[in-house]
Amino acid sequence: MTARGLRPAPSIPASPDLIHTQRSMSEPVTPVVPTGHVDTFARDSLPPCALWPVLDLSGVPHLAARPRINAAAELLDATAAAGHADRPALLAPGVRWTYAELTERANRIARVLRDEMGLVPGNRVLLRGYNGPWMFAAWFGVLKAGGIVVATMPLLRARELSAIIDKARVRFALCDARLGEALDEAAAASPSLERTVAFGSEAEGSLDRLATRQPASFANADTAADDVAIIAFTSGTTGTPKGTMHFHRDLLASADTFGAHVLRPEPDDVFCGSPPLAFTFGLGGYALFPMRVGAATLMLEQASPPQLLQGIQDHRATVVFTAPTAYRAMAGLAKDFDLSSLRKCVSAGETLPAATFEAWRAATGLKIIDGIGSTEMLHIFISSQGDEIRAGSTGRVVPGYRARVVDDGGREVPVGEVGRLMVQGPTGCRYLADEDRQRGYVQDGWNVTGDTYRMDADGYFWYQARNDDMIISSGYNIAGPEVENCLLEHPAVLECAVVAAPDEERGNVVKAFIVLREGTPASDETVKALQDFAKSRIAPYKYPRRIEFVDALPRTQTGKLQRFRLREQEVLP
Repeated sequence: MTARGLRPAPSIPASPDLIHTQRSMSEPVTPVVPTGHVDTFARDSLPPCALWPVLDLSGVPHLAARPRINAAAELLDATAAAGHADRPALLAPGVRWTYAELTERANRIARVLRDEMGLVPGNRVLLRGYNGPWMFAAWFGVLKAGGIVVATMPLLRARELSAIIDKARVRFALCDARLGEALDEAAAASPSLERTVAFGSEAEGSLDRLATRQPASFANADTAADDVAIIAFTSGTTGTPKGTMHFHRDLLASADTFGAHVLRPEPDDVFCGSPPLAFTFGLGGYALFPMRVGAATLMLEQASPPQLLQGIQDHRATVVFTAPTAYRAMAGLAKDFDLSSLRKCVSAGETLPAATFEAWRAATGLKIIDGIGSTEMLHIFISSQGDEIRAGSTGRVVPGYRARVVDDGGREVPVGEVGRLMVQGPTGCRYLADEDRQRGYVQDGWNVTGDTYRMDADGYFWYQARNDDMIISSGYNIAGPEVENCLLEHPAVLECAVVAAPDEERGNVVKAFIVLREGTPASDETVKALQDFAKSRIAPYKYPRRIEFVDALPRTQTGKLQRFRLREQEVLP
């Protein structure tokens, strides 16, 4: 069977990212051996080199010096060989796999992909499943075979899956048997998808049965460091998902920057969390950071706040990754669980309100490690840990990255002034076949994250808003998250989101959508009480002139608040 985009592997004189590294570091261009991919669709779909951000590898020189890397081989085989083979790697209810056992399962899956399904290096493989052992092993198996992982979230429906399959020209899919209906529907409308194999089933032809028949050894695909390893689709906070491409080297670079310098995991750690593996925040927390040092990962299919707390208690987890909303909910439940094993808590996905930070610290005695990352950048590039954490601040630049705050003309603003955040480092944005979006995200070699920040004299970055979350009312610039943080301090407020609402007199006014705690009436009296509360704590011109009580706020499947949906609601006729 012939794969779409199949062509001979090209020989390239130099990797585009090393060309850009030379531009920033004044170092010679390092010759790179040809790609390890036979199907070169992903490489052919990279943006033109001139539109790439500067990729500065000076913070990860050990990776810059290696022209060939297979990330799965590094995270599993090399970690096992370094003395961790018999240590636990994957935990789940009723499951405990060592590094040796996880490596063997990934090897068997790689053999199924190559020998049973006909995968050639560079083919895209869609993964669809809950956070669990088979999904986890399949992620490594695809990379070992030289495939490109296109992981998807379990709540996606056929229409959304079809768009991803078509965009990435997915050839194969591995899918949880319980989630096959939507994928079958998507496959019927997607000509590139040739074969789907279910896992979590004993049926003939399932991945479980096919893998059991395979040998436990596998010769890992010889991929180049700058071969695409994953295509991660954004979770849709801005409306339209986009495919972002990351290299094998990028995966390790995240582990060797944020992981090594800020998180600092230890082999005895047990990681857990709530984001799906398809979300790069979850990928780092479950695979990149723990596997890099020989730690263990707890995979929970369901990880609502009570279930996550139960998992921490039952498995003595030490590191947790989740969103601010979950920390706020868990703070109120923490007293009912034994969380004494926890030592580090990481938050990302959206800004961490100071009120949530303090509520969690009061409940557990632990500071939350906040951080800003993006699917385009793969993971976190600004953060702080331990005594360096300052409540309300995102933190300082992660070693290996650099950041600046600029005005609309790209000029760096003085310390303390608000502007747009721009970032460079060993990872960066490369959209899949989308030059228009690439031009918007990368400007003059910098990644423009779409966030508004200010930096203080100590180098700490303070989040103000997404660029499109700034509200201009009567000439005043008002950061919506600042108003949200204030309202969250009121005991009646469970959740809130603040956006601009059109107003004839002021241009826009601040409007708050609020989910009240149980027992609080959605009354005019409550509206006035919340407005008065805001006026007493922030400048009066920032208070929400309009308040609407709602049962729930629109969020992505990763828990990010979708303010754009509320903004759209306000401008619709």
